[in-house]
Amino acid sequence: MQLKNVIESPCGLRFMLDELELQSGFARRWLLDSPMMTSDGEIAASYAVLHRFADFIDRVDNIHINTLSNKLCGLKDIRTTIKNLKHSSVLDDIELFEVKHLAILATDVKKLLDQHQMDGVVEIPALDEVITILDPDGMKIATFYIYDSYCAQLKDLRSQMRQHPDQQDDLLLQASELEEGVRRDLSSQLAPFATAIEQAQLALARIDVCMAKAMQMRRMGLTFPDISTDGVSRYEAMFHPQVKAALATRGRAFQPVNISYGMEPTLITGANMGGKTVVLKTLTLCQLLFQFGFGIPAAQARIAVKDEIYFCIGDEQSVEKGLSSFAAEMKNIDAVIKASRMNKKLLALIDEPARTTNPTEGAALVSALLDVLAGKDMSLVMTTHYDIEPGNARCLRVKGFENGTMDYQLVEVQDGEVPHEALNIAQSLGIDSEWITLARKRLDVTAASTVDYKH
Repeated sequence: MQLKNVIESPCGLRFMLDELELQSGFARRWLLDSPMMTSDGEIAASYAVLHRFADFIDRVDNIHINTLSNKLCGLKDIRTTIKNLKHSSVLDDIELFEVKHLAILATDVKKLLDQHQMDGVVEIPALDEVITILDPDGMKIATFYIYDSYCAQLKDLRSQMRQHPDQQDDLLLQASELEEGVRRDLSSQLAPFATAIEQAQLALARIDVCMAKAMQMRRMGLTFPDISTDGVSRYEAMFHPQVKAALATRGRAFQPVNISYGMEPTLITGANMGGKTVVLKTLTLCQLLFQFGFGIPAAQARIAVKDEIYFCIGDEQSVEKGLSSFAAEMKNIDAVIKASRMNKKLLALIDEPARTTNPTEGAALVSALLDVLAGKDMSLVMTTHYDIEPGNARCLRVKGFENGTMDYQLVEVQDGEVPHEALNIAQSLGIDSEWITLARKRLDVTAASTVDYKH
């Protein structure tokens, strides 16, 4: 799975990508094409490199950081040119310029990083010979022209053209033939360097991405995660960057959450507007950021590596397939059940399953889903506002409405009972008092009838 396949996940991944200050379009395309990492070693190596770049921006003054950023702005996508070079095609002047420009850029970036003890962090192939081929006069200017020094005969013809304007047509034809010969010769000399040029382009894209990730970590207060070896993922003071930013624009603060989950099912209960969905979105976001090598929005994080990540959020209509919200949701959850029966490490995050059906059937579906997925080799975190028997699931509950405000902290409880706080929350929002009062009266009547029935 590539990053571009999950960028539209409702967990908020696109926000993180949009907030990434990449300097080049090619680096963004390279990042979107990058595959999700699924091994401890690969993830550890990725974060080791990112650590070096985070250290670099912390200890180097802004002048050098801006210099590097400005240079990376010059990175262009020349994959077609490199492909032509690999296929022994004759490059035109624009393509030869692209190769020269990249070679000079790679050399400049390598020199700048080496000056700040960053040599070898991202390996940039040496392209000095490429520059020599395309810059025979040693000007070190990122432009290309078929210089006179390439061919003595061409130099002589150009001199004749200036001296004999009346012979321009014939001399121009001869010069054009010689110039094409120069292009052919240059392309032949450059062909052995095609792989090194390609590697340099990819290295520069990786440097651009690592710089952007490191800057984002500092700007957003993200952390480096540890890799969990016991199957348990733990977060301290976890937050959702997009929600936090939205609240900040209204002068409000995001309340961070502590949470952990392992291989047993974890059930999160709480009233509507209790922050359950935000917790699930944040967990999904953190897992994806982790396996694509980004900083994690938490004070501390220890995360288990997964082969596949499933995020099922309710109220998803599939217009293309002609499915209702309920049908689309059932299809998504069915995919989780099928995947749980395969030999893979899974993380499934399911938000309010069966919320769109009647409460009796909805509660039954949720309870049965816990039974189906319990005991599987997977991590499951599921939210619900139904009162259900949790079975072997670990139960967490949103602390809830206290002293006129909502406390979003999660507390461990022994059962899956949901607090009944909808009316209190509605009242705190300033909802019509007559509506709330009548609802309370009906609730009292229902409660009294239930007591009478039991007696």
